[in-house]
Amino acid sequence: MSEPLPSRQEALKILVQSGCSSPVVKHCKAVERLALKIAKVCKEEGLNVDPSLVRIGALLHDVGRSKTHGVNHVIEGVRIAQSLGLPDSLVSIIGCHAGGGISIEEAKKLGWPPGRYVPQTLEEKIVTYADKLVEGSRRVKIEKTMEKFSRELGGYHPTIEGMKRLHEEFSPLIGDSNAHRRMSNSPKDP
Repeated sequence: MSEPLPSRQEALKILVQSGCSSPVVKHCKAVERLALKIAKVCKEEGLNVDPSLVRIGALLHDVGRSKTHGVNHVIEGVRIAQSLGLPDSLVSIIGCHAGGGISIEEAKKLGWPPGRYVPQTLEEKIVTYADKLVEGSRRVKIEKTMEKFSRELGGYHPTIEGMKRLHEEFSPLIGDSNAHRRMSNSPKDP
């Protein structure tokens, strides 16, 4: 039996009590809405996805921004989640949402502790991808996000390749007109 996830209200409380700013909380809610829409399309396509894990993972993915807005917010988020005794599945989402994932080599360069920082489960991938499609609280195209990362990191950085892989995985599901219509016409999530 897996550990229970916090409720949506508990997750929002964690963000606030950790010290996340209002814009960070607003961003997390926007990622939550998009991630849930992607999860719904995945479920409709017959994929086995846990919408509750997607919801809470999306809400808490940036909890580490309460400490820093640099890439190390991932490590800070993992520390916060572990200190609160959150389930490993949730800690993993927080730990692998940066860029398109952080390779072992890149994590070593950043001085991060040994761990897995590349999304592997469907829920991890959904939250990571949704996060790349939300800037602030606005939906953006993946190309805009990749251009931004290319300017900051260099065009051939491994995390950009990870974003491309996520886009290739999800665009057949959410990029066709039917899926786009289903996502656009979904009722607004809380």
